[in-house]
Amino acid sequence: MALRLGMGLPQTGSYDTARDVTAAARAAEEIGYDSVWVLDRLMRPEEPLDDMYLIPGLPWAEYFRSVADPLVTLAQAAAVTERVRLGSAVLVAPLRSPFLLARALASLDAASGGRVVAGFGTGWSRDEYRAAGADHAARGAALDEVLDVCAAVWGPDPVPAYEGERTRFTPSAVGPKPAGRIPVLLAGHADRALRRMARRADGWVPSFVTVEQVTAVRARLAALAAEAGRDPAALTTTVRASVELTDKPRDGERMPYQGSVEQIVEDLAAFARAGVDEVLLDTQLTAGSAGELVEQARVLHTAARDAGL
Repeated sequence: MALRLGMGLPQTGSYDTARDVTAAARAAEEIGYDSVWVLDRLMRPEEPLDDMYLIPGLPWAEYFRSVADPLVTLAQAAAVTERVRLGSAVLVAPLRSPFLLARALASLDAASGGRVVAGFGTGWSRDEYRAAGADHAARGAALDEVLDVCAAVWGPDPVPAYEGERTRFTPSAVGPKPAGRIPVLLAGHADRALRRMARRADGWVPSFVTVEQVTAVRARLAALAAEAGRDPAALTTTVRASVELTDKPRDGERMPYQGSVEQIVEDLAAFARAGVDEVLLDTQLTAGSAGELVEQARVLHTAARDAGL
């Protein structure tokens, strides 16, 4: 099967979200992308408690100053498309009420005709947890509760009920139900996160990874899935790639998806050989405008398909 390709939607402050989101979503469908995706960032604290991605000394990116709400952005995209899947890579699920998040995603899936892909993670910023009134120390347990509540709200029971730490509801009608089964992808690479994926998710959605890291984690995830009595082949891998497209090839060492069109196509081929099912190509951080974002997306999609990917 051909490598599926997704496109990142323009959410950051350099874009006009009143016009650019819908224009990009329409273009993604016209070009032939399989999916469109959003990221999740609440804020950019002036004096953060944690360095970006917990990398010592790494300052927070300027684009964090303004990132449009991911569910609002997906709703905009849903309204002007008919085919592309609508994914999150990823929603920091513990920052939100499990019940309200489950309802919002079910409504979006119903409204879009069953196109939602729910990518969840636990995040890394204590500042965001404080702002959202969430417990950073209990983020793993909070993600488990989100998964429990989603299963209850999205499931076939017409009057589901749930009793957890953050969420409690007696048997109640909760609608609309999703149009179909919403796939759940989880981020992370620590063993505890992989065990959760192996038991509870439809796939893995990493960012900023190399082919070697993908190969190692997929092998570990397959072993854990088999241990949990699941078919390892049923777990997909969707990689979020932050693209930095250059006019000329980059010499020497480079990060994946940074370089010329030819180098990025080589990266796509290498990830496909490593077993990756889908790559989300996100050019919004280096494209100068919405028009440039769409043009880069068009060039990359054409080059990938011309290469037989």
